[in-house]
Amino acid sequence: MNKPASKIYRTTNWSSYNRALINRGNISIWLDPKTQWYAQSQGKQGRNQTYSDTAIQCCLMIKLLFRLSLRMVTGFVQSLIKLSGLDWTAPDYSTLCRRQKHIDIAISYQKSSDGLHLLIDSTGMKFLGEGEWKRKKHGPEYRRQWRKL
Repeated sequence: MNKPASKIYRTTNWSSYNRALINRGNISIWLDPKTQWYAQSQGKQGRNQTYSDTAIQCCLMIKLLFRLSLRMVTGFVQSLIKLSGLDWTAPDYSTLCRRQKHIDIAISYQKSSDGLHLLIDSTGMKFLGEGEWKRKKHGPEYRRQWRKL
C-alpha cells in the first residue's frame, strides 16, 4: 500500500497573502480616560491602594502579551500613558509584583482578520475578535489557535 502524495500549497495571490502577513502584527490599544486608574478608598485602616485592579490588570496583560519583565512593563505603560496624553502614573514593578499574586489573568484570543484590539475602559478589559460569541455560547474548542505577538 503506497502512501498518498502530499499536496503542496502554492500561493497564487501574493498581494493578499502579503497583506495577511502584515495584519498579523496589527495591535491597537485603546485607553479610555474615564477608566478608574486609581483605587477608591475602602474605608479600612491602613494605607489605601494607589492603583485600581483595572490598572494592575492592564499592566499584567501587557506583560503577558509581549513577554516583558515587570520593569520593562512599567516603562512601556509609562510611554503609552504619555503618548495618549493622560495625566496618570504607571505602577512601579514592586507594586505589580505584589498585586499580581491576587489577580488572575487569562488571555483568550481567537483567530481574527483585523488584528487584536485591547480595550481598557471603565468596566475592565476585554479582548475582542472573531469567535468570542461562539466560544461563550458553545464553550472552548479542543484545538485553539494562539498567535504570538
